[in-house]
Amino acid sequence: MATTPTVHISRDRFHLTWDPAIEPIETVASGEIVEFDMLDASGGQLTATSTVEDLGRLDFARVDQVNGPIAVAGAEPGDTLQIDLLEFEPADWGWTASIPGFGLLADDFLEPALRITRVPAAGERAEFLPGIRVPIVPFCGEIGVAPPTGPRSTIPPDLFGGNMDTRHLTAGATLLLPVFHAGARLSMGDGHAAQGDGEVSGTAIETPMRAVVRLTVRKDLHVTGPEFLTPDVRTPVGRRYATDGIGPDLLTAARDAVHRMMDWLGREHGVSAIDAYLLTSVAIDLRISEIVDMPNYVVTAHCPLALFD
Repeated sequence: MATTPTVHISRDRFHLTWDPAIEPIETVASGEIVEFDMLDASGGQLTATSTVEDLGRLDFARVDQVNGPIAVAGAEPGDTLQIDLLEFEPADWGWTASIPGFGLLADDFLEPALRITRVPAAGERAEFLPGIRVPIVPFCGEIGVAPPTGPRSTIPPDLFGGNMDTRHLTAGATLLLPVFHAGARLSMGDGHAAQGDGEVSGTAIETPMRAVVRLTVRKDLHVTGPEFLTPDVRTPVGRRYATDGIGPDLLTAARDAVHRMMDWLGREHGVSAIDAYLLTSVAIDLRISEIVDMPNYVVTAHCPLALFD
């Protein structure tokens, strides 16, 4: 299978809403590879030399832009778009902020704060605070297809993807999204050099990003929300298959994530509904992937594939 990008998307080819009315800027064949060159979530308003005073001058109408959309020939409503995440290359700097009125603890921190971090290569660690170094594991917070209806803000995630801020969608992962319109129309952005589950302050180490993805139409698979396979790297639990629940209530989102996991266990492994339910209590991890992009939250159910060895 080809590994060289056939299309390059430059930093200036972005949009600021999720909307099926936005026409594709490029069309690729199923199985082709696309390379994105993306600004950071501020849309280039913050730089490696920015200060906390610059936060007060942010134009929020320009934040969380996404590059695209890219149509995939042959994709039709009801299909699944498979996005193989091949490469993520952050810039050599990134920013993290506490922005008044935003974040899980917005009522506790009323003054703005900004930290600029020098970002080394993926797999290395960055000094976030003196004596505290965090692993660099880059990914994009925003990955989505054209939603059923629009326009919609790029801030909250939804079943079409969007601002999922899921740190497990790193190089080597495979994301599956439902298709709602012809061509699927993928867009992505919001580069992160590092982030914890939840992104509680509302920002990760935000950074410009180069990303390379392969886009494949799956007519044999019909997902109803985001599902993904984690990279094949050595971890204590090994590789995992994960299903998302997304909505304005954490409990409902958790239930949806478990329902999708039960559907996958039945579809792929022939596990009955009641046995799948019991298995989720014994061996499946529920994690809050995103908790700050109101009005929707992302809860993810993770299943270790080692269960089936």
